[in-house]
Formats: sequence, structure tokens, C-alpha cells
Amino acid sequence: MTDYRKIIDKYYPASSPLRDIYIRHCRAVADKALSIASALKLPVSPQRIEAAAMLHDIGIFATNAPGIECHGSEPYIRHGIIGAQILRAENVDEDIAATAELHTGAGITASEIRSQNLPLPVRDYCPQTQLQRLICYADKFFSKSGDMKEKTFEKVRASIAKFGTDSLNRFDNMHKEFSTSSTD
Repeated sequence: MTDYRKIIDKYYPASSPLRDIYIRHCRAVADKALSIASALKLPVSPQRIEAAAMLHDIGIFATNAPGIECHGSEPYIRHGIIGAQILRAENVDEDIAATAELHTGAGITASEIRSQNLPLPVRDYCPQTQLQRLICYADKFFSKSGDMKEKTFEKVRASIAKFGTDSLNRFDNMHKEFSTSSTD
């Protein structure tokens, strides 16, 4: 099983402001994903869910996002592919590495990369497995800035809608898969 703590320790030094942000965000995502998995009795082990959630943003340190203490040179949107490269180099399970690579937005398609001129290799970056979709979905409810409290479904949906109807449709499909409320 992946020892996510060792990997985090390697890339996020103790007592750094970025580590605090990273741990707080990833722990919130992990807790939400674990809660959903438990409520829906998903056939994914809690250990895999926790590892994927705790590592999904491992590449943020290499990006230029000073508002969240990231002082690298890469555009923030590249943190997923950077994280996947790191996790593959660390010999992490491919489904967990792919979770890092595919969790951005509600997934991003090659067509969206072309039309928006995004700084990503042109291909689809949409979560495929249940684990990948679960972490992608749970991640949308937590920011790494501000109060970092859980966002409402309505606020998340409005944020995703800014990226177009295809992105919103992907998020809505994940919501149908992972909603634990009978009123949704």
C-alpha cells in the first residue's frame, strides 16, 4: 500500500506554510471522499481512497500560485500532470497517479485544451475509474485559499459552470454517482 506520508514529507517540508495548506486541503478532500464511499458502500478500499486524496495535489509546489504559497514556475493548471509524473517516479499505483493527473476541473478534454489554448499536452484528462471520479468530485468542494470550509453544492456547480456546459455536465454526472442525499 502507498505510504502517502513519506511522499508528502519528501515534497512538502515540515512547518512550511504550503505544507499546512496542502495537508488541510487534502485531509478535507479525503474525509469527504471517505464519507461518500462509506455512505454509498463503494467497492474501493478506504486506504486507496485516503492515499489518492492525500496525493492528488502533490504537484502544486512546482506551480506559480503565490496566493497559496506555491512559488514554482509552472502554470497552476499543470499541477495534475506534474503530480502524476512525481507519483509514477515514486512507483505509486497507477490508478492513484492517474487520479492526480485527471482531477483538475471536472476533467478537461482535448477539445477544451485546444479551444482555450491551455498549457497542457493535447489529450483528454477526464477521470475514468470510480476512485478517480470520487477524488475529482470531492476536491471540488474545497479550496486551498480563503477559509477552506466546504462549499455548498450550488457554489461548486456555479464555479464549474464558468468552464462551459460540457464541464458542468461531467460534474453533474459525478454528482449523480456520488450524491448521498435523497433530495439531489
